[in-house]
Amino acid sequence: RRAHLRLCLERLKGMVPLGPDAGRHTTLSLLTRAKLHIKKLEDSDRKAVHQIEQLQREQRHLKRQLEKLGIERIRMDSVGSTVSLEHSDSDRGETPVLGAEQDWLVG
Repeated sequence: RRAHLRLCLERLKGMVPLGPDAGRHTTLSLLTRAKLHIKKLEDSDRKAVHQIEQLQREQRHLKRQLEKLGIERIRMDSVGSTVSLEHSDSDRGETPVLGAEQDWLVG
């Protein structure tokens, strides 16, 4: 039983940051440091969970904004398509101004 306890304490010593004087720790100081290390890890975990939740909220907000902008873009595209239909002559390369200039140059 003592050998098993010693083995467990050695394993614990390998998992817990002990500092420069690692060889001189008593069982009590090792357990105290282990307890502090566990509390530090729990605090770190709690902060990470909080940050994840905050980032998820921000992601949902940004997705809603993106969807809103997508809807506005669709509206703008539909308004833009009516504008582009009005300019369809110039899109096809028919430019009446250039044709008039060519007549003046020839004449």
